[in-house]
Amino acid sequence: MSEVLWRPSAERVERAQLVRFRREMERAHGLELPDYAALHRWSIENPEAFWESVWDYCGLVAERGSGPALVDADRMPGARFFPEARLNFAENLLRRADEAEALIFRGEDGARRTLSFGELRRQVAGLANGFRSLGLSQGDRVAAYMPNVPETVVAMLAATSLGAVWSSCSPDFGISGVVERFSQIGPKLLIATDGYRYAGREFDARERVGRIAAALPSLEHTLEVPFLSDEPQPGALSLSELMREPAELRFERFPFHHPVYVLYSSGTTGRPKCIVHGAGGTLLQHLKEQRLHTDLRPGDRFFYFTTCGWMMWNWLVSGLASETSLILYDGSPSHPGPEHLFDIADGERIDVFGTSAKFIDSLAKAGLAPRRTHDLSSVKTILSTGSPLAPESFDYVYRELKRDVCLSSVSGGTDLIGCFVAGDPAGPVRRGEAQVPALGMDVAAYSPEGERVYGEKGELVCTRPFPSMPLGFWDDPGDERYRATYFERFPGVWHHGDFVELTESGGMIIYGRSDAVLNPGGVRIGTAEIYRPVEALEEIAEALVVGQDWRSDVRIVLFVRMQPGHELDDGLRERIRGALRAQASPRHVPARILEVPDIPRTRSGKIVELAVREVVHGRPVANQDALANPEALEHFRDRPELLE
Repeated sequence: MSEVLWRPSAERVERAQLVRFRREMERAHGLELPDYAALHRWSIENPEAFWESVWDYCGLVAERGSGPALVDADRMPGARFFPEARLNFAENLLRRADEAEALIFRGEDGARRTLSFGELRRQVAGLANGFRSLGLSQGDRVAAYMPNVPETVVAMLAATSLGAVWSSCSPDFGISGVVERFSQIGPKLLIATDGYRYAGREFDARERVGRIAAALPSLEHTLEVPFLSDEPQPGALSLSELMREPAELRFERFPFHHPVYVLYSSGTTGRPKCIVHGAGGTLLQHLKEQRLHTDLRPGDRFFYFTTCGWMMWNWLVSGLASETSLILYDGSPSHPGPEHLFDIADGERIDVFGTSAKFIDSLAKAGLAPRRTHDLSSVKTILSTGSPLAPESFDYVYRELKRDVCLSSVSGGTDLIGCFVAGDPAGPVRRGEAQVPALGMDVAAYSPEGERVYGEKGELVCTRPFPSMPLGFWDDPGDERYRATYFERFPGVWHHGDFVELTESGGMIIYGRSDAVLNPGGVRIGTAEIYRPVEALEEIAEALVVGQDWRSDVRIVLFVRMQPGHELDDGLRERIRGALRAQASPRHVPARILEVPDIPRTRSGKIVELAVREVVHGRPVANQDALANPEALEHFRDRPELLE
């Protein structure tokens, strides 16, 4: 069993909303639920009672209707949650109306702007009225090419208050990547920035915006939002002008499954899938995850480092439904220095600090020790996602960042706009493990034959319906692509595509994407099993591993990007092999270890093993526009070392 690195105090356990919820369930249903495992078991065995209880505990603003909470519970897909309910997504996020700070924007250049809850409501009302004047209505799509700034949140709330469907990309996306996404959903309105800042540089986006708009024949209007300049371009239709007239805030309520967001798959293996999410399921899932699993509460200050092209932006914004203040950041997390986000954490007294596993690893590699240079007393929870958090990164957080903090490595994704494994603010944090399966999610590890396995690696699945399952994919007649993506491998069961292990303690270890699993000699090896020992070496900045078809088998090829001032020589290669033999097994030792100056990744920061595997085998990569740095693929092409 993994080492316990942190336990909550008795006071924290007593105060945790998760514990209060568990006790309420005991009283309401005459149950004995002595621990989290018992509560989780009850939540998946009694889904109708559980999700009704989450609805009541979190206080959804809605008309529930008199019908059941769940219909066709044995169908997956096909189950329907709260079929008679009606709600408005924006109304639930705008429930607070005082003059406390709702949105706090911090830019990498030191800029700071705020918007109170009352002002947020007033701006949303004005902009919704402006949208109506443009003919925007229920079901229309609004596309945003925007940085993570208050105007983006205001525009999303205004659009969804009318029943329109919101979809966004960050402005670092290239033209073809944006058009490839937005053209599929036929937006009526495009909201776009004039540019953005990153790592001390300014990037003008106006030419790109013009070309994107010209490539979207469905567009009727384009709204400009100045970011680099103070005013919109002469003659441009501006967001600020549209919201100028005072208006009454009005909400029409729509069915629970009314679409609210279109998110996109990474598109690294083909055209991005347009994943449609419903308002009710998204809201209910986010409230459960944030209130119960993160212990987010009114008055907290909530930060997640994200862009508008990653689902964590949608997750962050839902924090308004818990009446929290959101800290929005746009720019490089390490500019002007690697400590910058911790300066903001102290300055804004952040309670919940969200980031990526790669960011934590980069801090460790840089030798940063924030607990020695920063106060961080306000931070009660650190959330990590995006990729598996290595055991050494757990050690680093508790050694150099903060000792008394709940470090929750969470995992789920764009597909469900939420989490399969989540935090437990009232439970221990174990080294290298995600804490718990999320409530209401019947998460399991399956063998290739579709049997549940424990204490060994398997495919991450969810065997029962949950409310944030996609409504489907856009323009997918008969749900053919949707069913093939999630339900083809194990009929009637959601197959997520992660390679995982359920632990004796009730947590989970994630070994990477199962489509990137290595298979030398028929033994399945998760890529994270190799990354952890290799990236723990101080000379290695990061690594990428693929399986190369070789002489009727598969051999492991490891690529490494070096830290400045270091080079890959035979001595370091032998240390890498030794670390893998000692910490994993001889089967994990690569046949080839090669250096590259850069590693390709998606725009949300995930490395792309599948694209590199295609290049190594001389096959074309279908959609390089989905990558933040597609030029990096050339470092893997036609390597003579892979021909011998």
